[in-house]
Order: sequence, then structure tokens, then C-alpha cells
Amino acid sequence: MSADEQVFVIVGASLAGARAAEALRAEGFTGRVLLIGQEDEVPYERPPLSKGFLQGKDPREKAYVHPREWYAEQDIELMLGRRVVAVHPESRTVTLDGDEQFAYDKLLLATGSVVRTLDVPGADAEGIRYLRAYRDSEALRQALTADPRPQVLVVGSGWIGLEIAAAARGYGCPVTVVSDERAPLRHVLGDELAALFQALHEANGVEFRFESGVRSFGDLDGAVRSALLDDGTELAADLVAVGVGIRPATELAEHAGLAVDNGVVTDAGLRTSDPHIYACGDVASTLNPLLGRHLRTEHWANARAGGKAAGKAMLGQEVSYAQVPYFFTDQYDLGMEYCGWAGPGDYARVVFRGDPTVRDGKAPEVIAFWLTDDNRVVAAMNINIWDVQDDLNALVKAGFAGTPANPARLTDPTVPLPEVLAG
Repeated sequence: MSADEQVFVIVGASLAGARAAEALRAEGFTGRVLLIGQEDEVPYERPPLSKGFLQGKDPREKAYVHPREWYAEQDIELMLGRRVVAVHPESRTVTLDGDEQFAYDKLLLATGSVVRTLDVPGADAEGIRYLRAYRDSEALRQALTADPRPQVLVVGSGWIGLEIAAAARGYGCPVTVVSDERAPLRHVLGDELAALFQALHEANGVEFRFESGVRSFGDLDGAVRSALLDDGTELAADLVAVGVGIRPATELAEHAGLAVDNGVVTDAGLRTSDPHIYACGDVASTLNPLLGRHLRTEHWANARAGGKAAGKAMLGQEVSYAQVPYFFTDQYDLGMEYCGWAGPGDYARVVFRGDPTVRDGKAPEVIAFWLTDDNRVVAAMNINIWDVQDDLNALVKAGFAGTPANPARLTDPTVPLPEVLAG
């Protein structure tokens, strides 16, 4: 079969899916490309949903991966508002809602993730919101800007919860964050950075209720009015934003018999247990040669880079997806970039270049490093210090390659970052 006759199907009109389609055309693929997505929106990036768009700073179109006409120009069949209901590896076909079927030569699963929801009495009351799609962000922004401003309860102290809290405070809403953790972001950043984020939010008027969940919600005429916590405390709430995590959307892969373990399992070339099916983005648990483990990363950079890599891999190119994980956030005056991987048990301590103290409600200018017992850098975060990501990435790559850093030079602002491995 000639390349012109081949059909590549991408399930998920997401950032990852759009980047894969883009890579296919950029690398010269001349066959048919189907990009299928459940939303009616053209593929877009999700960070603005809890950042610039939610804050009212950025227009909707800024997040689009490409304008709608680009897909036609590239001869990419953009099928929006359609859902793939089954994948059939034995016949290499997919079935869409309405029983329409398409055959494929190569298939990419870029199905992303779905939000975890609360299963407590009253959780279906009006005013309890989740954030995953543009329509969710639009509705949340409208609610946050209503007059009078609502009393906001945020459930969850992860990235989404804190970004929503910051946006709500920017609109002048009173905000309380409820979390089963004992500090915000503690499970991803550890105690030292959790303390920094807690101090920043408290300085901006956010109240925290830690080590507690929501037992139930109270409503009036179907609209949420209060939340009863596990410790018996009752909090007033006109608007509840739930950010308790996401799970990979693996249903299609599971029903197709693919290997699934906290995501669709792939090798370093993004190939699943079926040689004709690939996976990338939030849904994929990919072998990362740099880290020497399977990793599922729920961040923008992984969708962006993974989609491009998947497109190349589908064409038979040699791909080794050895990305340094990366994510960023914007909260109040804090801008932050993080690279590396430092989960619980992966590091021994955190050291700082600069003072991490929040003063007068202002975020510091500081770089944090996560070090192992033998002083290898496995993660780094720059806060309000810019143009250092290349250097921090190099330190993390060196750390995972087994090269230690000198802690004294690492924490000394007078020593250029490229020189901290020496001496």
C-alpha cells in the first residue's frame, strides 16, 4: 500500500492530538489523517482554563493550537463533536457514535483524562463546578464575576485548586480552600515549597482548612449554600470549585485489550502493546529512558512534545521519548517553572538559591533544587527568575545520569548555574 492510501486515525482532538497531526504533515505524510474529538471546540491548550482565560486576561482564541482553517489547509479531517465508542485491533477499525466505522493503518490514542468527582450527598447541587473544558472555565468565570461576589469554596489544594483560588481572589471573592492534605501541593512539592504557596495564598486572603474533606453539601432550592466538613465544621458557600485530580481516560484502551497500568502503557517510542496503536499525553504511561521508569505526566509540555513525538513514531521514525517533565503556574505575582521529577522518596532534601520567604504578600525570587543523598539534582523550580530553564534542565539531566552537584555552589547566587557541577 502506498503512503497516499494509508489512513492514520487520531482519537482526541486535543493539544496532543493536534500536535501529532501537525507532525505527520510536517514529516511529509500524504495519506488520510482523521482527528476526532468529543468537544465542538477546535483543539486548544488547557492551561488558560485555570490561568489567563479564567482571570479574564486572555481571549478564547489565544489557546487554540491552530485556527480552524489550518486543518482544512493541511488536509486534516477535523471531526468535532464525535465520540469513538470502540477500537477493534483485530480488524484495525474504530467505531464512532452512530455506528460509523473507519479503518486505520495506524491509530493514536490521545484521549486525555477526565476529572475526578465528589460522591457525597448534595454533590449535584447547582453551583458545584469542575474545570476540564472551555465551557467549564467560561461558566466558572461568569460565576466568579457575579454581583454580589460569591463566597467561594475550593475543594482540593493541588495546582487547579490553587489557580482557581488565586483567580477568585483576583475578582474579590472570599475564598476558603478545603484539603485532605496538611499543606497545599505537599504531595507534589514537599513541605518546604508547600509552606511557600500556603504563605502566599494566606497573604492574599485565602483561608485553608487542612486534613479534612467534604462530608456533604447543603442547598437552598437546589443551589449550593454550605458544605459540611469531615470534622463537623459547616462552611457557607455560594460557589464550589472542585479540583481533586484527574484520571486517565483509558476505557477505549481497556476494551481493546491493550496493556493499561495507570494509563495506557507504551514503550519509549510511544507504542502500545499493539504495534499499530500509539498513545501520548495525559492518557499514556510511557517508558522514559532518562528517568528509567514508566511515567504518566498530566501537564501541557508533555501533551505538546508527546504529540509531536507520536506523529513521528507513527511514521516509523526512531523515537526515544526522554523528556524532562515540565510544568508551570501563575498565581498572584508568582510565576513558576518546574522541571524534573521528585516524588515522595525520590529525593533527600530541598535547597534554595535565594530566600524563599513570602514578604508583604509578595512572592520571592528564588530557585529551589531537589537533591538526592548523593547531591544529584532530580528537580528544580524557578520562581520569578527567568531565562534559566535550559540550565536547570541540564542540571536535572546530569542528575539522572548520575552526576552530582556541589551544594555550596548550587545555592550561591554568584556562581553561574552552568558551573555548579564543578569544584
